[in-house]
Amino acid sequence: MTTPAHTDQSPGARQRPLGVAAIGYAFMGKAHSNAWRNVASFFDVPAFEQKVLVGRDATQVAEAAAKYGWAESATDWRSVIDRDDIDIIDICAPGWMHAEIAIAALEAGKHVLVEKPLANTLAEAELMTAAAVSARTQGVQSMIGFNYRRVPALALAKELIAEGRLGTVRHIRAAYLQDWLSDAQSPMTWRLRKETAGSGALGDIASHAIDQVLYLLGDAVTEVTGRLHTFVTTRPGPDGTEDVTVDDAAWATLTLASGAIASVEVSRVATGQKNSLKLEIYGDQGTLLFDLEALNELGFLDATVPAREQGFRRILVNEPEHPYMDAWWPQGHIIGWEHTFTHQIRDFLHAITTGEAPSPSFEDGLQIQHVLAAVEESAAAKSSLIQLSANATEGA
Repeated sequence: MTTPAHTDQSPGARQRPLGVAAIGYAFMGKAHSNAWRNVASFFDVPAFEQKVLVGRDATQVAEAAAKYGWAESATDWRSVIDRDDIDIIDICAPGWMHAEIAIAALEAGKHVLVEKPLANTLAEAELMTAAAVSARTQGVQSMIGFNYRRVPALALAKELIAEGRLGTVRHIRAAYLQDWLSDAQSPMTWRLRKETAGSGALGDIASHAIDQVLYLLGDAVTEVTGRLHTFVTTRPGPDGTEDVTVDDAAWATLTLASGAIASVEVSRVATGQKNSLKLEIYGDQGTLLFDLEALNELGFLDATVPAREQGFRRILVNEPEHPYMDAWWPQGHIIGWEHTFTHQIRDFLHAITTGEAPSPSFEDGLQIQHVLAAVEESAAAKSSLIQLSANATEGA
């Protein structure tokens, strides 16, 4: 592995700003670009430069680079990784490209941020994680982009759970529901082909829901049962009707190492649900409720107070004491979905500067990949129970 030219990223040792390259300029590329463009306006981060945006279409990526604040554009990600002025590779490309790009970047000594899920297959995720572990010995950082860990309300929820405010958590309900594929005439995309997407709603949004379960509880999955279903089996494509080869919806029951049970339900055909990640965490001393469509709010019930005083109360998460919020607006002024990516970039840059291990790591992403694979295995076996070894999922 090539030793990075700037392994020591402390302000005194670094001779120039960190050079950043992003690969992918569509949905996630736009979200990440917005975060890179704004993070230094609100957080104290090391100096960096938005060097280059990479995409396959030269004209379109050049237009996107100019719009999103990148100094230049390119179509060959390999040549960009080889550049001495590039220190960070931000991978916003589809999942089927993650492994090849991430491994090449890590071996070239570049810090890597990659969108979730880590990869399309468990085998690819294992190779990526091995490369990340090896690179870390050279001071090269890597992180997976589960951005909902950076929702202030969910970060607060984790704090409350860790403080014991819910007591012993018994069960969790996680439902991530969207409707962008409800119309059977919605056209075919790469997200509906197994060879490019890996899976459908399972990898796309169940990965977020499962990560939240493990993140909030600091837990691990030991057993999985799952089911997948494709409601719309064909879609109109550019050359006629095409078969959909991934799931539209997925269900899973997860047994956790702590003894808690989590139910996970995800769908991209839930008519009327736009981007609703609902979480319910039930403990013997309290309960937390969250919905991504009201991401500045957290519902909390304290079951330790007398019954005559009990009831859910709404915490508006915008006080300076709440996670991340002191960097933004005066109290009472809410933030949005895009801010989670800004928080993510802030945390990644902080890890690069300090040498602290960023979270979630590729190991965390691999743990989620094990669970996703177990759901697929259970679904194929018609709801057989799939047991996971402790070292496959612990530490998320």
